[in-house]
Amino acid sequence: MALQPCHAGDLGQNSVASIGAASADAVDAQWVPTGSLNTGRYYYAATLLQDGRVLVSGGIDPTFANTASAELYDPATGIWTRTGSMNQARAGHTQTLLLNGKVLVTGGAPDSRAAELYDPTKGTWSATGSMATPRFEGYSATLLRNGGVLVAGGVLVDGSETDTAEIYDPASGTWSFTGRLRGSRSFHTATRLPGGDVLVAGGGGRRPLPLATAEVYHASSGTWTATGRMVSRDGGHTATLLLNGQVLVAGGFSNNHGTSAVPELYDPTSHTWTQTGSLSTARSMHTATLLPSDEVLVAGGNDPPTATAELYDPASGTWSQTASLNTARDYHTATRLADGSVLVAGGFGGGITVLASAELFRP
Repeated sequence: MALQPCHAGDLGQNSVASIGAASADAVDAQWVPTGSLNTGRYYYAATLLQDGRVLVSGGIDPTFANTASAELYDPATGIWTRTGSMNQARAGHTQTLLLNGKVLVTGGAPDSRAAELYDPTKGTWSATGSMATPRFEGYSATLLRNGGVLVAGGVLVDGSETDTAEIYDPASGTWSFTGRLRGSRSFHTATRLPGGDVLVAGGGGRRPLPLATAEVYHASSGTWTATGRMVSRDGGHTATLLLNGQVLVAGGFSNNHGTSAVPELYDPTSHTWTQTGSLSTARSMHTATLLPSDEVLVAGGNDPPTATAELYDPASGTWSQTASLNTARDYHTATRLADGSVLVAGGFGGGITVLASAELFRP
């Protein structure tokens, strides 16, 4: 399964004061344009650094080629500046903020075993140990409580899927295998639960239909166990850890390969899934961001891309429309900043449009 809008073969934000239109359900919310990326990109990675800046790297650029370029967003100025480029052009890769402040990047390149580290103090990238399995896209990378990074599943360079998982040790810069997933899986979500275990949900597998299964990685033992079943999700969905410890899964591709409007909650205490309200717009390849209020902001997505956005209220289990994005987009990123606002940047605008624009959601 390839999640790129229309260029699968190519895989391997200036400040203004306008305000986004607000809906009747959220008249106080607004989207405000901020500085544009120096390079338009989609299917890229974004990470909030410890100093409050946002690092983006790689992705597919306006020529529909993978890029190695990287840049930094400064919330104080609203400006993006170029930083050192990665050693490889990558798209569909992952970025993980380590406890030491560096950022680990893996996958998404011709040499998909190769991993590298970004040092924010120097603005440079350096090679680190290579993964044992060449994960090209559709895998997950999760920071564990002990500082290691769990990488699981995904699509290999030859297009096959894997059930392998491995852990990166920042102290030694090396990788080691851990327990295998209960089956091959790709384009799933992975969420670290409050107790330290990791919930992996949905995605595609070596079967005609998408997966309705979920499983939990037990960090203490390095093993996986099955946990409940949900409405099947063939990738493109999001998973958000709520303040009460439950996980909200929203959107994605459904059984008939359309998009889903059925969100679900996973309860790690009872190990069960329950439906919670219904999205106003069925969507996939969107973003979902936990706000300081414990609401979840879901924005964009779909094919063609949409500008609509909505909010989930965990207290009532209901969804309401909020202000729409200024620009319809999917395959973008959303990053919650230190002040509680949400930075949305880049993405695919439909047709042949690769976006460089960025905007801020202010609740």
